[in-house]
Amino acid sequence: MLELAAAVWVFLAVTAGTVFLLLRFGGTRLRALDRLQALPPVVSEFLPSSTLMWQELVKWAGALVPATPKGLPLLKRRLMRAGFRNPQAVRFFYGARVCSTAILGPGALLLGLRLNVSSDHLFLLTAGATLAGFLAPSQYLSWCVARRKHAIEKALPNVLDLMVVCVESGLGLDQTVVQVAQELRVAHPELCGEFAMMNLEMRAGKRRVEALHNLSDRAGVEDLKRLVAVLVQTDRFGTSIAASLRGHADYLRVMARQRAEEQAAKLAVKLVFPIFFCVLPSLFVVTIGPVITRLVRDLFPMIEKM
Repeated sequence: MLELAAAVWVFLAVTAGTVFLLLRFGGTRLRALDRLQALPPVVSEFLPSSTLMWQELVKWAGALVPATPKGLPLLKRRLMRAGFRNPQAVRFFYGARVCSTAILGPGALLLGLRLNVSSDHLFLLTAGATLAGFLAPSQYLSWCVARRKHAIEKALPNVLDLMVVCVESGLGLDQTVVQVAQELRVAHPELCGEFAMMNLEMRAGKRRVEALHNLSDRAGVEDLKRLVAVLVQTDRFGTSIAASLRGHADYLRVMARQRAEEQAAKLAVKLVFPIFFCVLPSLFVVTIGPVITRLVRDLFPMIEKM
């Protein structure tokens, strides 16, 4: 009996193991064949996202606004200096102005009616909100231009140091620009993007001097304009590029230090008004307040009794 029971248990164990192996590895070939077969085309309904719908709405609103030929070149230059290189950037700007004006003006009117504001204050509130909506895209564009200029000014000394290393290692100016744009595209994407655009212009057939002038016009940074002037003079007179770049990098660092010292010197004058209107009143309340309270509490009753 024991031998029969042992044989049964062995048979069951072998059967269970065989079934497990078949289930585990038996469908591998079928799954591989399924992966090799072409997937059937999946037809799904296109559902536009809210971001895409908003972009199309702004673009449509911008198309309704007629662009003034007088201010169009200046607007395109500001958009380019802010980093907006889309051909439809002008239309998006006008559309954003229309949408912000149409949202803030009626929104302020409804809010004033909800709060039961008087007619005079309601008119001022609506007019102020409408004006704010009209000026908001322009102010945002100015902020983007200033932020991009600051990033380029901050990146220039480091970029010049790498350019000096590349030039001294034997690379030409064109190859140096390409190498710098590749190496520092993560640390300084704004300036490297301008260098990449300059490289594309030279590949398209423009002369180096013209590409350098276009670089300074796109960025609108005075330090970069000086660098372009140095590179143009170096290319014209055949002087050493490495020495010119090193000297200009030192000049930029000296100028940055002088600007920081100038801002530090202006700090004392700028702190006069916050100290006079914010700190001194609280100081007077803390120091003279208890004395005045004690005079009112003790001295005035004594004077009345006399």
